[in-house]
Amino acid sequence: MTAKEKQGVGLYFLFSFGLAWLCQVGGCMALLQKQNTALYQLALIVTMFCPLAAVLLVCRGFLHRPTGIGWSPRLKGNVKYLLAAWFGPAVFTLLGAVLYFVAFPARLDTDGSYLLATLGGEWTLETLKAQLGMTPLQYLLVMTLQAVTFAPLINMIPAVGEEAGWRGYMMPFLKERFGLLGGRLAGGMIWGVWHWPMMLLVGYEYGTSYLGAPVLGLVVWCVFCFAMNSLLDWLYEKTGSIWMPAIAHGALNAAAALPVLLTRPADAYYSVLGPAPIGLISLLPVLAAAVWLTLHQMKQEGKN
Repeated sequence: MTAKEKQGVGLYFLFSFGLAWLCQVGGCMALLQKQNTALYQLALIVTMFCPLAAVLLVCRGFLHRPTGIGWSPRLKGNVKYLLAAWFGPAVFTLLGAVLYFVAFPARLDTDGSYLLATLGGEWTLETLKAQLGMTPLQYLLVMTLQAVTFAPLINMIPAVGEEAGWRGYMMPFLKERFGLLGGRLAGGMIWGVWHWPMMLLVGYEYGTSYLGAPVLGLVVWCVFCFAMNSLLDWLYEKTGSIWMPAIAHGALNAAAALPVLLTRPADAYYSVLGPAPIGLISLLPVLAAAVWLTLHQMKQEGKN
């Protein structure tokens, strides 16, 4: 890596963290002070585009170089990777939830208490059936169908803002500097820490009052980010198209919260353990896949 490239990477981190943390803190303050949920959600969306903005600020013309970010869809010959990106996050979410509820069967609730609490105190099973025409389990089924059909494509749009920066620009440099495993570990840690202001200020991902808060949540989140960073990086390596990890990222955002609907509101205290795939127990399937893929790649590289 040349001195100019090292300088560019340093500026990239400065911009991607600086811009994102300004958005995160601003959105969190809007939520904390004025209960402005709409402004908070807008800040989250803008935050996702900050890594791409950092690339554009640092590397004008980088996107157009042959070694730049792969913006072509490149579907030919990559259908199996597209299917993995589209459905893989839902599969890992399901496996993680099953693992969590096997470990804690008493926390499985099919009566919809978490959904009703989320909708508001005026909602009951009767009003849910009357207003939506479905039971809590039917509602979960509908949301699941959305998560594996059109939601990944919709969520891909903001997700590509992160993927262009993290997987398209950051990861090649980190892997060149630290090797495959070291680069993915470093990338996962960086990606995880990038989210910390929201987690500390408003309880993004795990809430504010959970087992081991806030330290355990920050650590577990970085473990999860290492796992997902590895899989998303693998998708980008195999296809050369940034849209593949963007679809997978969007699919994850669509499916990750669904298992929580099968718990009770009081069980939010254990959110750092599961059942969403970001929990310490429920992340084990995606972590195992990430470690196996990385070690397998390292073994194959060693043979060549």
